[in-house]
Amino acid sequence: MEKLSKRLWISFLLLGLMGQFAWMIENMYFNVFLYNTISTDPRYIAAMVASSAVVATLTTLFMGSLSDRVGKRKIFICGGYIIWGLTTMAFGLINVKNAEAWFPAMNAVSTAALMVVVMDCVMTFFGSTANDAALNAYITDVTNDKIRGKVESVLAVLPLVSMLIIFGGFDSMTKQGHWSLFFGIFGCLVTLTGIASTFLIKDSEVEAKKESFAKNLLAGFRPNIIRENPPLYLTLAAFCLLSCAVQIFFPYLIIYMQNYLKIDNYAVVLGIVLILAAVISIVGGLFIDRIGKINFVLPAAAVMFVGLLGMFFVRGAVAVIIAGTVMMGGYMLVTAALSASVRDFTPADRVGQFQGIRMIFVVMLPMIIGPSIGAAVIKNSDSTYVKLGTVKNVPTPAIFLASAAVLLLLLIPIIMLKRREKNENYLGR
Repeated sequence: MEKLSKRLWISFLLLGLMGQFAWMIENMYFNVFLYNTISTDPRYIAAMVASSAVVATLTTLFMGSLSDRVGKRKIFICGGYIIWGLTTMAFGLINVKNAEAWFPAMNAVSTAALMVVVMDCVMTFFGSTANDAALNAYITDVTNDKIRGKVESVLAVLPLVSMLIIFGGFDSMTKQGHWSLFFGIFGCLVTLTGIASTFLIKDSEVEAKKESFAKNLLAGFRPNIIRENPPLYLTLAAFCLLSCAVQIFFPYLIIYMQNYLKIDNYAVVLGIVLILAAVISIVGGLFIDRIGKINFVLPAAAVMFVGLLGMFFVRGAVAVIIAGTVMMGGYMLVTAALSASVRDFTPADRVGQFQGIRMIFVVMLPMIIGPSIGAAVIKNSDSTYVKLGTVKNVPTPAIFLASAAVLLLLLIPIIMLKRREKNENYLGR
């Protein structure tokens, strides 16, 4: 298969984009919502990100295995998207005033923050069922190693497109405090997409797994499976390090631009960065399959590293655009190459189950480790300001330096992969 049908491309783009709307709101705006309306303590943000990551991973592991077991993807995609949107809308009901009314015996601020964390976990369950488990498995089912680099380079742009649309068209709602309307609009779009997908997508032909559900669920943890698939686990280790590096700064990015750089028009700045980074990703993606996915990783990571160093030093809007474009462009290219490699190395008879293993490395561990490092850096920076008698912590450029340091560790698994690939080619002669 050298090309995908238009129907598949439309399915990937629609489901992918709407899913990214929901994930982008969770990854960036829930943090801002919590910071601006409930508490500025970065530990709440770190706790929310970590809790969500654990739920996402366990959900993907369980529901991905279940989709393998029943041999179906569509029902998980469609049903998951419908409820995913509804839970996103529910965030509009959370505020300190309601928390005080519903739980009068408890501290209103702490209770409201806890409600955000819990609701985020509920939303994540349905999002991970639909997107991380079922849709990711579906994409692997209907593509092959000849086109995955191209497909992933396009999919890697969707988070940037979603950010661009949200920042450009809807960020003003959050600045004006219209959070209920903001969450309602995107929750509605995700739910409608779930309904539309019942007519749009055709289920992939997956043979139902006959082994016990428990055995299939735990397959990726078995030593014999790990020994049989070392390239997969090395690639996942590389992806884990990349994601850890990103999660050090990403949850705090908007807060940093608002409160440290004092860039009021940060939506415009980020919009320009995202457009340019998307172009870099799409153009660069044309060469991933030709050069070789693993060969492509280190040069792309070097571009991201330069961008991170640039973000540490820059202050003005124009300089942020330049450094941010280099950083995000490199990140998108590394993500595309590693994502395609993971699909290539995933056992064809365990695609759904291995989505959960992927989540452990790509989401759970990074979203526990990364934000915690970021929070520690912020807490130890002593960068604060006082508003209405409350001391508020402010992210500093040090988060980008910490991210760059972690990114350097990517060298270890990639060098091991390249050596393994070289040895296999030598022995195959």
